[in-house]
Amino acid sequence: MEMDGKVVVVTGASMGIGEAIAKTFADQGAGVVLLSRDASRAEAARHRVGHTDRTVAMACDVRHREEIDRALGLTLHHFGRIDVWVNNAGIGIRDTVADMDMSACRELFETNLFGVIASMQAVVPTMRTAGGGTIINISSVAGHIPLLFSAPYSGSKFALNAIGKAARLELMGDNINVLTVCPGYVATDFGQNMIAARRGNTRPKSVRGITAGRVARAVYRGYRKKKREVIVPWTMHPVVKLYQLFPSLVEWGMMKVLPAAESGKGD
Repeated sequence: MEMDGKVVVVTGASMGIGEAIAKTFADQGAGVVLLSRDASRAEAARHRVGHTDRTVAMACDVRHREEIDRALGLTLHHFGRIDVWVNNAGIGIRDTVADMDMSACRELFETNLFGVIASMQAVVPTMRTAGGGTIINISSVAGHIPLLFSAPYSGSKFALNAIGKAARLELMGDNINVLTVCPGYVATDFGQNMIAARRGNTRPKSVRGITAGRVARAVYRGYRKKKREVIVPWTMHPVVKLYQLFPSLVEWGMMKVLPAAESGKGD
């Protein structure tokens, strides 16, 4: 298999996209480390992923650099190498900019952005020593198009897109590729795990969302092709371009679903 002998670390791997990414790489022969703030949930995901002879589950809260360093050290002790590091851990807020709780906003940025930067800083020296590697940052189409009632989440993903693409240029000489992945609506339980949700869901009811498995397959293809960015599904490409060229048109469309979003109860 293509990934035989290689080692992949996935943060936020206890459910959804993270678990699907872990399974996709494990199915291709990789050794996989599943990280989550909750060790028991990571272990449960590990058993769902299978390949328990070459998968490991660990507790790791990316808001704390010492926990990242601990996970990295244990991975090197167990497997002896790290070829791919996937920054998937993320949380959301659904509220207005005028009313949102600032402590919740800071918590979101600590996970969605600063935790990613800390993870990159932790793993880059290991990859440099090994002669290369890949860092995959799971961002969002919300990092291209700001979403109603999700400004902190969108803001963290806009910043993550910029950080990842700049780091890619900086690390080219070290043979380290940084891939930014931007999924659109995904059918997961992410919306049920908001740290604050005082507003309804802005997703149109007609949009069901793609599966986490589809995102994971797109991640794997992007990894193999050493891509700069992957937007999934492909139908979101023209939407992103449309917003870049005619933002008022996309904003008009978002405002059309505002009444439903105000009365909704979330995902």
